[in-house]
Amino acid sequence: MLSVILSSCPPGQAQAIADALIERRVAACVSALPGALSTYRWQGAIQRDGETILLIKTTTDQVEPCMQALREVHPYSVPEMVEIPANRVWEAYLHWAVAETRMPN
Repeated sequence: MLSVILSSCPPGQAQAIADALIERRVAACVSALPGALSTYRWQGAIQRDGETILLIKTTTDQVEPCMQALREVHPYSVPEMVEIPANRVWEAYLHWAVAETRMPN
């Protein structure tokens, strides 16, 4: 099956994070959605930051390695990582995603 991991990041870091996950083959595709305004409490104060939302598509068996890689390359000390299991995935897309998250022979 397939999962989508949501993660917000600084706009200037989105491409580097996406590239790292694809290069490590822990994600099949990373879509970067710019222009998000995140409001949250951090260390007792309300913060508002412009961010890019990453939609990281990976196979369910690659979720843990993907989250580990994301922790390694993400600039935040507590990066957002929310897994959303996909209940339905077009079979051709799923086959492609599986192939892209495996090491080539």
